Amino acid sequence: MQKDAYTLILDAIDTGIYRPGDRLVESELAERFGVSRTPIREALQRLETQSLLARDGRSLIVASLDHNQLSELYVVRSELEGLAARLAAHHATKEEVDVLKEMVADDRALMNDPVALSRSNRRFHKQIHLASHNRYLVQQLDLVYRTMALMATTSLAAEGRGEGALAEHAAIVDAIEKRDEDRAYEALKKHISTAFVTRLKRDSKAND
Repeated sequence: MQKDAYTLILDAIDTGIYRPGDRLVESELAERFGVSRTPIREALQRLETQSLLARDGRSLIVASLDHNQLSELYVVRSELEGLAARLAAHHATKEEVDVLKEMVADDRALMNDPVALSRSNRRFHKQIHLASHNRYLVQQLDLVYRTMALMATTSLAAEGRGEGALAEHAAIVDAIEKRDEDRAYEALKKHISTAFVTRLKRDSKAND
């Protein structure tokens, strides 16, 4: 399936091809993605409306999140992800649980590759969202993850964070498999909280 201009630009932001502060130029985007300027222009307008792009004079740049925005995002993400884990513990099929367990096992081979681990991490969380079997929750989490693309680095790049995150993933899956809704909810919320603390520490060091 061919991706539209909006998805192509969003993916490029998400994968770090374009980072917060980078200027997006219609002609350059059209050439990069091999599409005409009209759908590029429409995609840029849509991304600006969603606050993923910001104005810098006459130019459009990839937006960045300040400390308050980051805190607000993590509060919402924590609650929604916790709810997804709770619902997954209630609704997930055996096959969905098996997929989650395989993901955790496969990620052990990615410990020394933060970029690959980050991509796999997103797939893991998406699988939990889908296992909640609640389309409206999945839609809201998609919006949250779209905004998370504006974070220039992954907390998984912090030393030792990969191993910790993997252990937390295993605890979440265990709770889901055992149909322990409260434990699944708390385990995922704790996982997000730890990731946020890791990010704050990383950002504070970067600003020294």
